[in-house]
Amino acid sequence: MRRFLPFAALVLLAAPITAAAPARPWTAVVTPVATGSYVTGNPRAGVKLVEYVSYTCPHCAHYAAESKPVVTSMVRSGTLSVEVRNQVHDGLDLIAATLARCVGPRAWPAYHERVFADQMQWIERAGEWGEGNRERIASWPQLAQMKAMAEGAGLTAIARAAGAPAPAIDACFASDAAVKRVLAVSEATSAGPQGGVQGTPAFRINGRLVQNVGWAQLQPQLRAAGAK
Repeated sequence: MRRFLPFAALVLLAAPITAAAPARPWTAVVTPVATGSYVTGNPRAGVKLVEYVSYTCPHCAHYAAESKPVVTSMVRSGTLSVEVRNQVHDGLDLIAATLARCVGPRAWPAYHERVFADQMQWIERAGEWGEGNRERIASWPQLAQMKAMAEGAGLTAIARAAGAPAPAIDACFASDAAVKRVLAVSEATSAGPQGGVQGTPAFRINGRLVQNVGWAQLQPQLRAAGAK
């Protein structure tokens, strides 16, 4: 005898089956914050790490490479968020940091990583380009000189490769707004309630300033705070 399914069951059978959208990994969540920086990871993470860095600081490049696998895993777990604040040490550093704020949250992680990974190359290129073009650009406005140096050093190429929109790159040195934001963040690292940073790299773990340490000393402190 042929059996008929109830109407409700027929409706369920006829309904299209759609796969649930995969959860966005915390490593892909990048949020601009009031300091002018970006926070990567779960905004509600129990452990909030602030990294104070300079893009021309070799110790910062070493820390970035050494810490990346574990910090990425901690961010992916949702237990750690990371904010990067620039402490500017020189003119070339200011150019790199200004571009970092202009590339936007989607391109920023790749830009930040590549600037440190290729640090020696673009600093060397900047020196060579500056020697060959110093007289030619000496009379240009400061922002035009910064834009030219960004191109000559290869920083603009890094920004493009990271996926930064062309209009954002073009506008970066069109006014001094982005430069002023970077300088304000840099000045706040050594003054004010969130100051006290004497050099880079330096860190805050849930607001507590940690200085003069490398990754080997920082990692157990992150673990103790609850990062997994």
